[in-house]
Order: sequence, then C-alpha cells, then structure tokens
Amino acid sequence: MRRALDLSVYLVLDPDLCGATGMVETARAAAAGGVRTVQLRHKMATTAERIALGRELQAALAGSGAHLVVNDDVEAAVALGADGLHVGQGDLAPVAARAAIGPDMVLGLSVETEAHVRAVDPVLVDYLGAGPVFGTATKPDHAEPIGFDGLARMVALSAVPAVAIGGLEARHAAEVLRAGAAGLAVVSAICGKPDPEEAARGLLAAVSEGMA
Repeated sequence: MRRALDLSVYLVLDPDLCGATGMVETARAAAAGGVRTVQLRHKMATTAERIALGRELQAALAGSGAHLVVNDDVEAAVALGADGLHVGQGDLAPVAARAAIGPDMVLGLSVETEAHVRAVDPVLVDYLGAGPVFGTATKPDHAEPIGFDGLARMVALSAVPAVAIGGLEARHAAEVLRAGAAGLAVVSAICGKPDPEEAARGLLAAVSEGMA
C-alpha cells in the first residue's frame, strides 16, 4: 500500500526563484513551516545533478516528516529512493512510469483538461496536479488557465486526489478547497520569499481556515 502524500501545501522548487537562498535551504525552511511535500523540479539539470541535489534535499528534510517527489526523471527518482515521481502529459506515460518505479513509489500526473482526467488510471496514478488555475511566469509554456470552475469540474471527474497548481497564493486557499482539491501546489508563494518558513506557515494557516 503506497503512502498518501499530504497535498495541502505542495512546494514545487524552482532554481531561479529560490535565488540566493537556494533550493535546499528553501525546502528546509518550508518543511520547518509545516510543508510536507516537496517537489524537485529542475528542468536544466542533468540526471546526475538531480540525484546530487536530491540527496541534499533528503538530508535537509530528514526528520521533518516531509516527503520528496522528483519531477520528470525516473532514473533520479529510483536512484534516490524518492517518495514520489511526478510526470506531465508530455513526459513518460503513467504505465511506463509505474513499471519503472515499481509498486511502492507515489506517482503524480499533471492534467490540463477534463479529457486528461478521464484518461487517468487510478491503479497507476496516486494524485493529480490540476491546472493551471491561473497563468504563471514560472511555466511560460503552460496550457490555457482553467480557473476555479474548471478546477472543480476536473476534481469532480477524478478518482484520485488532486492538488491545484498555477499562480496560486495563500489568498486562493479557500476557493481551491471549495473546488474540491486536496490543496494547492505553489512555487513563488514560497520560493524567493524573504522568509520561506513564514510563507509556508501562512499558506498552511490559510488552508486550515479554508477547511474550517
């Protein structure tokens, strides 16, 4: 039985936005602020570089209760014994990803349309990254934004939990939860903030308030 990740506030690390603080220290601070799922996304790195960075992240997150997910690099995820792998629509197909990572690693999948959601096999995929809710500069090639109404339709179709992504901040938490999502994935709402730990605490407080 695969573990269920805490998707309430899901941090996606960005090497540029993390700036001088760096990805490792940002992740450490976010975990101290209560974030329990951290995704290593570094499109420009090699697999060897992702593995080295992943090991640093695992050391930084040790004892915090936070889990590490690797974006779109099966080899790195397997080498690290990561908690999860996340793939997009243009990446390795879920059936091939599941075969590569085995039965125990969590598998996440990005979905951008209702058709994508309908095609998901819940035997293979554990959670969805649904969006973008809004356009975002962190992913210039993003699909058409779906808004909260589109998010709600996608969540309603899904047999697995969904985390909303795309330009989201603490002030959006209540609407994300009203749409039925399990939480929100954020990049700039934590990465690059003067105090990533405080930013994480603010996001979690907003989620808790939205659940009340």
